[in-house]
Amino acid sequence: MDSQLLTYLQTYLTDRRKQLFREALEQRTRHFTVVTEDVYQLHNTSAVMRSCDVFGIQDLHVIEERLGKRVDREIAMGAQKWVDIYRHRSSEACMETLKESGYQIIATTPHGNSTLLHEFDVSKKSAFFFGTEKNGLSEAVMEKADGFLKIPMYGFTESLNISVSAAIILQEIVTRMRIEKVDWQLSEPEKLALEIHWTKKSIKSIDQIIERYNNQKKS
Repeated sequence: MDSQLLTYLQTYLTDRRKQLFREALEQRTRHFTVVTEDVYQLHNTSAVMRSCDVFGIQDLHVIEERLGKRVDREIAMGAQKWVDIYRHRSSEACMETLKESGYQIIATTPHGNSTLLHEFDVSKKSAFFFGTEKNGLSEAVMEKADGFLKIPMYGFTESLNISVSAAIILQEIVTRMRIEKVDWQLSEPEKLALEIHWTKKSIKSIDQIIERYNNQKKS
C-alpha cells in the first residue's frame, strides 16, 4: 500500500528530485544520532541540524527541559525538511528512549579522561550529546553516560562552539563508519517510509492530493 502511494505521489515530482531522494537514502544512517541539551542560542541547534543533514544523520533529538525553542529556518537552510526532529522535555526521558533503541549515551566534553575523537569505536550505535559552550552537559547526562568523547585541542581555548564541535565530530565518525565494516545503512522499510515522508514535504496541497488518491482507490 505504501509503495503504491509513493508511486502515485512521485508523479508530482521531477525526475531530478526523485533521483536526489534515491541517492540521499543510500547515504542516510541511524547508526549515530545527535542530541542537543538546552542550547540557549537557537541558531546553534539549527546549525547542528544542518550538519546532521550534510553528514547523513537522519535523527536529531532536542532536549528542551528549561528552554522551549524552535528551529531557526534561515540557519537550518531547509534541513528541517529532511532531518527528523524529536523533542524531549527532560534529559532522563531522552536517554531512556535512546537506550531502549539500542544507543549508547556518549557525552561530548573537553574535560577529564574522555576518549579522543580519532580513537572512538564507531562500531556501536551511539547518541552524541552536546551541551552549551558555557555550562556543558547537565549532571544527569554526565552521570548516566556510557562514555565520554573529546576533540583534541592544542591551544589556550578549552572549548568550541557547539555547532563547530558537532560538525567536527560528525565528519570524523561518519567517515570512519563508512570505511570500517559497520552495518550503518537504513533498512528497506525505513527507506520507503522516509522517501514517502520527503515526497509529501515536497508537494504543495499534499492533503488534497492524498484525499484524491484515497477516493480513487475506493471507486
